[in-house]
Amino acid sequence: MNQILFAGAIGLFLTLGGTPLLIKLLARKGYGQFIRDDGPRGHHGKRGTPTMGGIAFILATLAAYALTKVITGEPPTFPGVLVLFLMAGMGVVGFLDDYIKIVKRRSLGLRAGAKMAGQLIVGVLFAVLAIRFADDRGLTPASLKLSFVTDFGWTIGPVLFVVWALFMILAMSNGVNLTDGLDGLATGASAMVLAGYTFIGLWQFQNSCANAMNLTDPGSCIEVRDPLDLAVVASALMGACIGFLWWNTSPAKIFMGDTGSLALGGALAGLAICSRTQLLLALLGGLFVLITLSVVIQVGSFKLTGKRVFKMAPLQHHFELKGWSEVLVVVRFWTIQGICVILGIGVFYAGWVAG
Repeated sequence: MNQILFAGAIGLFLTLGGTPLLIKLLARKGYGQFIRDDGPRGHHGKRGTPTMGGIAFILATLAAYALTKVITGEPPTFPGVLVLFLMAGMGVVGFLDDYIKIVKRRSLGLRAGAKMAGQLIVGVLFAVLAIRFADDRGLTPASLKLSFVTDFGWTIGPVLFVVWALFMILAMSNGVNLTDGLDGLATGASAMVLAGYTFIGLWQFQNSCANAMNLTDPGSCIEVRDPLDLAVVASALMGACIGFLWWNTSPAKIFMGDTGSLALGGALAGLAICSRTQLLLALLGGLFVLITLSVVIQVGSFKLTGKRVFKMAPLQHHFELKGWSEVLVVVRFWTIQGICVILGIGVFYAGWVAG
């Protein structure tokens, strides 16, 4: 429990204090956001706002995790480091995309093929490593079964697992990326999901089969490798996101950019895979799913019928064009995301109580 508190607090204070320094550095170099001309008119005033702010909470999370281990004397675990690798690796891909946008002064950075290749390389490395290096109880960071609140069904095999893990990583990273269109929206929503995974990791640790001798019903224990360390990672990133939100909320002094959105999506997917809650992520991250679906519906409708369902996609811009203020959209979407996390935690808890 101390590790979780230390990680969250360190992550919070590092981004609270470090983000202003990053803002000054990026502003001095002229690394400002390029705004599309076809977007909501209210966004044109944001042109030039420093971007690549994801650097702040990525570095803060890595530092918070490392410092927590030094302070508590607890060793790092393979699953925890693996999720951090996925977060940082996706962040590097996003950084390259952001950097090219800034240097070329255009809204598109890496070519689609190059960006996808980078995400695939990081995702495949994560997936392959996640099913190797078993601990002394024979547990690998990830399972070869599908999972909801725990594993279910048949083993899908390593090849299908890698494909499934890649789908989750790409879907979640691009889902967060699509949500990152309004000040603070993706940051706040991600912090809520990370809070959910902090709770899940702590619950799994307390009911872990490694602690089965201390349980009243050892037969109902949870087989997840190092769930407490997954909670530490989630807490560190949650704290870092909350600290970053202080500077990212409207009117934003800095944007996370693809550097941050791809990193956050990767971290959420990694936590879901390693905590055996893969399908539950669709509920916990319900806002990201909803916004992604709005883009799919918009594109599909236009290609099939030539008509648009929404005034603009992603969904948050539709409501802006309907006259909602940016802050109103963000707060109402945060409310939706909060409900999704509460429902997700409720389903997770009910699944174990019923089991």
